[in-house]
Amino acid sequence: MSSLEQILAQADKRRAEHQLTYAGALSPAEAFELLQLEPKARLVDVRTRAELDWVGRPLVGDGQYVHIEWTRYPGGVPNPEFVAQLREAVGSPDTPVLFLCRSAARSKLAAVTAAQQGFTRAYDLLEGFEGDKDGNGHRKMVSGWCFRGLPWMGA
Repeated sequence: MSSLEQILAQADKRRAEHQLTYAGALSPAEAFELLQLEPKARLVDVRTRAELDWVGRPLVGDGQYVHIEWTRYPGGVPNPEFVAQLREAVGSPDTPVLFLCRSAARSKLAAVTAAQQGFTRAYDLLEGFEGDKDGNGHRKMVSGWCFRGLPWMGA
């Protein structure tokens, strides 16, 4: 197990390397460790309610999991209340906030938006919950929270 400082240093290194406009990026394993080491941290799942119902969700510490849709289902329209819901769910803008989606696309957008809105410790969770597709078009086979063997609950 890494220390909180080591995890945050790795996230910051990725921030610098990729010129990210938010606090940094974490691997699934780093995110899980950070959540264990920092009880105030929140894992904000930005997938749709339908994705949670059909695919499942990560299992993390009590009160650490937050679901806020980035886009609405059906239709894929942006959630106009995203920032307000984030402020309400997370509270302090210096709370570590780890954004998660299916394959780390929407989570990046959420991290950028959160940082623009004053969240100083906004992180993208690399690989997402299901990760990239394999050669047969299946997810959970090459990367992501599930593939990495981290705890989750199926639909």
